[in-house]
Amino acid sequence: MTETSKWHTLEHRFLRLRSNKLFETVVVAIIVLSALLIGAKTYALPPHLDDALRILDWAVTVFFLVEISVRFLGDPDRRRFFHHGWNIFDTLIVVVSLLPIDNSDLALVGRLVRIFRVLRMVSIIPELRLLLNSLMAALPQLGYVALMMFIIFYIYAAFGATFFAEINPVLWGDIAHAMLTLFRIMTFEDWTDVMYETLSVHSWSWAYYLSFIFLSAFAFLNMIIGIVVGTMEQEHQRERDQRAADAGEPSLADIQAQLDELKALIRR
Repeated sequence: MTETSKWHTLEHRFLRLRSNKLFETVVVAIIVLSALLIGAKTYALPPHLDDALRILDWAVTVFFLVEISVRFLGDPDRRRFFHHGWNIFDTLIVVVSLLPIDNSDLALVGRLVRIFRVLRMVSIIPELRLLLNSLMAALPQLGYVALMMFIIFYIYAAFGATFFAEINPVLWGDIAHAMLTLFRIMTFEDWTDVMYETLSVHSWSWAYYLSFIFLSAFAFLNMIIGIVVGTMEQEHQRERDQRAADAGEPSLADIQAQLDELKALIRR
């Protein structure tokens, strides 16, 4: 057996290993263990337990190094391995975790990096990646909704600071505090107490609160939910189309185009 054939055999084994469901389950379990170690270190522990946690932490780091190596060696297109953002993120987390900075000035950085290791679960589980990709894809549309919400907040805050500042300067003294108060009202955190305080002076203030709650809590938040749900459906459809293309099957768009052509022929 030549060196090339040996390497292809080894590469195939790495590819099978990285695609193995048991291997993925073990990786997820180790990530959960890493998260538990981070939580355990926030407690005051006896020295022997602290030493044991440190050893476990290094064992987890070594496992992640082996796992990222398997993913790299088993990638059919290794030249484009670092063209994917999640691969870059995983590699950086593993590399920085290997640096011996526990007793240095960068110890805080080391702890923060180990905290971010929990995010590796997103890169491992496809469903979580889909959720995050959907959220990122929805950000441009959400930005316009957020801008509109800010405008509404600003108008209502200016109105509230003008009329209610003398009633409660802590809540309505200036526009910044008024916007914080409006955020409290939008989240329904004891908002009736705020309303009844101004209602005793301005009998019309109920309309101010109800109209703001209708716009912010009902209209805009439902718009945000609708945008995210719609984007998630688009991401699901894109993934289904990609799987169909990989399998050599027609996508939903292709089927729809064929149906449209058939309808056009029938009309003729």
